[in-house]
Amino acid sequence: MAHTSTREPVPEPADRPPPPPAEGRGCLYALSQPPLMLFLTVVGTLLLLAGAHDQFLL
Repeated sequence: MAHTSTREPVPEPADRPPPPPAEGRGCLYALSQPPLMLFLTVVGTLLLLAGAHDQFLL
């Protein structure tokens, strides 16, 4: 039994329409995600507390 490891690529049918373009999801989509907003809120709060500590207590 002969072993052939190469295969010829199967051509796509010509009547198949091209796939629709991917929907652009930018910064506003990313900011609408709750886990990201929660993370950014925590980071912002920590920066605010550190800044207030440096400004008023040191």
